[in-house]
Amino acid sequence: MINLDIYKQQLSKLSEEIKEMRASLDIEQLSQLVSDYEAKMSEEGFWDNPQEAQEVLKKAKSFKDRIDSYEGLLNFHEELETIVAFIEEGDATFENELLQGVSKLESTIEELRLSTLLKGEYDGNNAILSIHAGTGGLDAQDWAKMLMRMYSRWAESRGFKVKILDLLQDPEAGIKSATLLIEGINAYGFLRSEKGVHRLVRVSPFDSSGKRHTSFASVDIMPEIDENVEIDIKASDLKIDTYRASGAGGQHVNKTDSAVRITHLPTGIVVQCQNERSQHSNRETAMAVLKAKLVELKERENKEKIEDLQGEYSQIAWGSQIRSYVFNPYNLVKDHRTNAEIGNTQAVMDGEIDLFINEYLKQNLGH
Repeated sequence: MINLDIYKQQLSKLSEEIKEMRASLDIEQLSQLVSDYEAKMSEEGFWDNPQEAQEVLKKAKSFKDRIDSYEGLLNFHEELETIVAFIEEGDATFENELLQGVSKLESTIEELRLSTLLKGEYDGNNAILSIHAGTGGLDAQDWAKMLMRMYSRWAESRGFKVKILDLLQDPEAGIKSATLLIEGINAYGFLRSEKGVHRLVRVSPFDSSGKRHTSFASVDIMPEIDENVEIDIKASDLKIDTYRASGAGGQHVNKTDSAVRITHLPTGIVVQCQNERSQHSNRETAMAVLKAKLVELKERENKEKIEDLQGEYSQIAWGSQIRSYVFNPYNLVKDHRTNAEIGNTQAVMDGEIDLFINEYLKQNLGH
């Protein structure tokens, strides 16, 4: 039998936090903005300028999603209060549901609170996530593939869309590199905490002697830059190569030089795309990734202009791993920046990485 008074007090406290959330999100203003945008969408000639129309749709959806998240908290809180009433009437079958529900409501409120603190210029944008296998041979390539699945599962659990922009598979095992577009509100704001080297310790499935191996993979995160944001990249600074795409994609992919590799000569940044059907589409996608990398690099080095960026682009320094994933001799995933850790390694690999993301944001947003 649970102590119901404790949970009633918790729900009362959480109710106050939800009210505070209404003020911090400014729900009234968001509702007005959504109404204004919806009125604009119904105007004649709204689609005459497709780019502007898409921007309006994007903003309206962003504001509406925030409202829906807040209203979801209200509804969830009401459901838990109803469960309390059932338990008070003597129905103990709801006790476990109450325990789990209060815990989930607390974490959901915390997550939404953190999202209100994501006020960086690009925090609200979609994210471009790149994974590169490091030292460790087949193990590292398999590890890179496991990370790709982990981030895809995390994104899908949030209702985000995942699009593969580039994928370089290995015929033996795993992937050498991958670039994904994660589409969703605050995708970059949340995922920028994942930038760094990820270390895996396990018994290698590729070693018949059953020895333990350590593998590395790097993760790079950049914000997707809106098309209407002008970034001056000189054509003379670009080296563009085309080549025959490899891997999945059908006969068309393997018969034409549709894949595109772009090198930004001043910085040494190299981007490539081979997953679109045409060379033109691959080039557009590769340019979008290049713009994202240049903006991220400019922000990191506090430069005002792209032209001020020079020198070789060093993606991530090896040896500075941000997180270790240990599968043997024990199970533990630990973030070395915040000391957050989880013993359920399978859950983490299935995309449950919010603890690491949230702890990083708390530490770096002064919360």
